[in-house]
This record gives sequence, structure tokens and C-alpha cells, in this order.
Amino acid sequence: MSVEMDSVSFSYGRRSPHILHELSYALPDGFTVLLGPNGAGKSTLLKLACGLNRPTAGTVRRGQYTSHDREFLTQVAWMPQNITAMTGLTAREQVAYTGWLKGMNRRDAWDAAATALDRVRLRDRADVKAKQLSGGQLRRVGVASALVHDAEVLLLDEPTAGMDPTQRRVFRDLVRTLATKEVQVLMSTHDVADLAEEADHVTVLTDGSITFTGPTRDFLAHAPAGTPEARRAEVSYTTVADQSAALG
Repeated sequence: MSVEMDSVSFSYGRRSPHILHELSYALPDGFTVLLGPNGAGKSTLLKLACGLNRPTAGTVRRGQYTSHDREFLTQVAWMPQNITAMTGLTAREQVAYTGWLKGMNRRDAWDAAATALDRVRLRDRADVKAKQLSGGQLRRVGVASALVHDAEVLLLDEPTAGMDPTQRRVFRDLVRTLATKEVQVLMSTHDVADLAEEADHVTVLTDGSITFTGPTRDFLAHAPAGTPEARRAEVSYTTVADQSAALG
């Protein structure tokens, strides 16, 4: 069951230009990377897809539920760009507190926090103060917080920004594992290095419009023959962007 956006438009005010205009999109199964330059509308799309923002026109739904419904909100989770370590709380306490904010009772939230931290490979850091965690570990706490109420769709907004190459590798491996076994994942980024080879699908957003969506192999096929393997994603992205600009 996919999150679907049907002719969705959005602006931040009646007199403001549309960030997205009559956009239709269905999130594929597995792990999808959402590419696009800064200002393309990626964060806006994710906030609409999780129900944080309401479209000015069109609908966002998952099955029979729209983004207005509580059932939708319990199935879809969003992780923002910046994760703040809560003063005085351990990693488990921070995740449990997030579960409580999402409507879980304290006991269930406490138990679910341990499970969520195990899913993101942080069981051994559960009792460490959140402020003492590394940047990469804190991002994983953010994922655990998004998953604590058993969400089936996970939306990640620029989660690898500021990570070093090793942290990025660990985080992408984590996302790949989650997407394979448990949830649909949509991860936004403006860095094609985040694509790697583990993404099942690629979606490109340019100036509020989707200019490509499809399997990763189809995206990489935009690179001319002879392109070095290390640059295929970068060249493919540039080619898609150039084709979009040529079409107007």
C-alpha cells in the first residue's frame, strides 16, 4: 500500500507562489531516493506526504485514509533534517518520549523504544545521554523515534547532511535493511552520492515538478556509454536536469 499524491498543489500563503503544482506521485515499494537541488520542493513534498502540511488542492492518501485521518498519521512517519538531543534524556528516554507524544501510553512507549533502538543498531547506546551521542548516532535515534509507533512508511529529509563518509555508509546500510524487511522509505537528498547502489528507485524533483521517477537502473541508463562507474549517478542526474530544462 503506497502513499499517493493526487494533483497536489501547495503554497505557504494565498499570495505566495506554488511550491508544488498539480503534482501526482505514488511512492514505490522499497527504498526510494528523492533527488533535487536545494529549493526544488523536496522538504515540502515530504511534509505533505506525512500529513504535517495540508495541500491547498488535491489529496494525499494511503489506501482508504487521507492525510487528515489519524490512521494515516500512525502509518506514516517523518524525520526532519535536524534532530535535537533532549537535555537530560537518554537515547531510550528520548525515543520513548516521542512515542508518548504520538499517543502511546508510557509503558508501551518505553518497551517500543527498546525495540526501535534495536532496529537501528543502537541497543548498546540506549542508556547513554542523547547529548553524548555522535552526530550519526543521533540521526539513528531520529529514525528510531520515527519508527517507535510501528510506522509502515518512513520519510527522511536530508538525513545524511553533515555526516562523514563512514557515517553515511552505515546510515545507508541501515535504511537499506529497513526498506528490505519492513517499511517503504523515501529519502530526500541533493547529493547523488546518497544514491549508491542500494536504492530501488529514484525520483527527481525540479522546480516543484517530478522530472523522473523509476527504477535505479533506468535512472543510471541516462549516463552515456563509457561513463566511469563512480560518476554514473552524477552524470545521469545532470542529464535528467538538462532534459528537463530543454523541455521548458
